[in-house]
Amino acid sequence: MGQVLASGFLKHGHAVMLGTRDPQKPEVQKWLGANPGGQAGTFADAARFADLAVLATLGRVVESVLELAGPENLLGKTVIDTTNPIAETPPVDGVLAYTTGPNESLGEQVQAKIPGSHVVKAFNSVGNALMINPHFEQGTPTMFLCGNDAGAKAQVAEVIRQFGWEPYDCGGIIAARALEPLCMLWCLPGFLRGQWTHAFKLLTH
Repeated sequence: MGQVLASGFLKHGHAVMLGTRDPQKPEVQKWLGANPGGQAGTFADAARFADLAVLATLGRVVESVLELAGPENLLGKTVIDTTNPIAETPPVDGVLAYTTGPNESLGEQVQAKIPGSHVVKAFNSVGNALMINPHFEQGTPTMFLCGNDAGAKAQVAEVIRQFGWEPYDCGGIIAARALEPLCMLWCLPGFLRGQWTHAFKLLTH
């Protein structure tokens, strides 16, 4: 997911540094070869480099990645949180297991971990193959987002539009409790019927 979004930012004219535990990993070097102009560094390097940071890791390792990135390197910055709290256990009848309960979210945990940053939950409700400028005959799909800072949400909404989506602001970071289960719903057709090419759209009257 991180590599897909990084390529998307490059496509739309942004300077990009991919953060990783090991910048020399073959898959990172392959991404660099396929994305001229892109850079790679440690999580701390990327956090210092970024004006806008993207957290795109397994939900189970979010805390350790933020520690490696250094909260001080993200102070005052917008952080797009794309993560979902998916447990290691396999899905049951197509339904993923989560590590969080109904009245908590990983997005809130991320915001608490980096209180000096402006966390915006987004890009967690669709597969990475559809994240950048997807085309649907039914129209522009909706990307739900939430966060506590209006300016940060406006910044992320502009990225969402660049990437071919319609942003929908769901309020404060507490709304991540509603957004994160959308990943379960999005994955359900895939696990049950092998369908992975859909997206959500909010219709209003």
